[in-house]
Amino acid sequence: MVGLDDEQNEELLDRKLVGEYVRSKITDERTYYIVLDEIQLVEGFEKLLNGLNRIKNADIYVTGSNSRFLSSDILTEFRSRGDEVRIYPLLFSEFCSVFNGTKTEAWREYSLYGGMPQIVEQRRPEQKENFLKNLFKKVYLDDIISRNNLRGNNIMDILVNILASSAGSNTNPNKLANTFVNNGYKGVSNKTIATYIDCLIDAFLISKASRYDVKGKKYISTPSKYYYCDVGLRNARLEFRQYEVTHLMENIIYNELLIRGYSVDVGIVTHDEKNEEGKIARKQLEVDFVANRGSQRYYIQSTFAIPDLKKMNQEQASLVKIPDSFKKIIVVAHETPLWRNEQGITIMNIYEFLLSRDSLEH
Repeated sequence: MVGLDDEQNEELLDRKLVGEYVRSKITDERTYYIVLDEIQLVEGFEKLLNGLNRIKNADIYVTGSNSRFLSSDILTEFRSRGDEVRIYPLLFSEFCSVFNGTKTEAWREYSLYGGMPQIVEQRRPEQKENFLKNLFKKVYLDDIISRNNLRGNNIMDILVNILASSAGSNTNPNKLANTFVNNGYKGVSNKTIATYIDCLIDAFLISKASRYDVKGKKYISTPSKYYYCDVGLRNARLEFRQYEVTHLMENIIYNELLIRGYSVDVGIVTHDEKNEEGKIARKQLEVDFVANRGSQRYYIQSTFAIPDLKKMNQEQASLVKIPDSFKKIIVVAHETPLWRNEQGITIMNIYEFLLSRDSLEH
């Protein structure tokens, strides 16, 4: 195995010298495993990897941690010449396996600080907060701005705050641009906002959930919802001042579905309803998530609690109007036994949903 790490001589940050060093270690026809950590520190690392990839008896593993290496264009650049293994933050089930406390305590910790593995090693709240703030700024934000040559850094600063505050809310570049204009930023266009959002998505800091017309079986171009890849990063960006369990729970469920391999949309169900005047009006109801994987589909609602029949009717209103037989689920925050109501809708608690990988089949 040939490995380079930050203890190697700084000269190894030169692309040609790295290549020479690695080749000097390969002395026969056996398979050599080349592990390159923090490869983005090597200027022109793409050419280095292309060169090393020509070594027939080399098996190459590469990791990196800045926005350039995290971005999707790396996969595009090396498509057909390698495989991407995306490492997500810890799932709640993984977090619980190393957390010393109850499920309830673990949920509070996870929904506040997220699943970045280093969080588990931090003991004091201030250590966790500082780690996440620095990670957001240095690994993500500074690199995104630098790599994309973005002008007006304060625009990106404000945008990530808005997206953090409104995670899971319907929005679009036009609406966001108007917010900037209304606050004195006259030169901010919807095209600028769309470009900045694409940069955040490309660096895997946020994800976009499109709206899908369930009955019409078509996508609706706008608005969309945006979720943070890790709720700890989202909370850190807002200085841990907006701990809203309902929105955080929705974000965590969305991330869990993505990690399980589902494509996830926001569902729209249209129906006709009589108004107070007796006239027919077209209404739209929303399903928090439509999760698809192969032939599987699940409709999922996220809510803090269902204390009474009125709340139940509110949460299931969109689900009962979906004209197909795919499973419909309501996930609640409080610990309650798994059950199915008279409408055929399954109600499960957040622990049941997150701690069992096949919970959707229960």
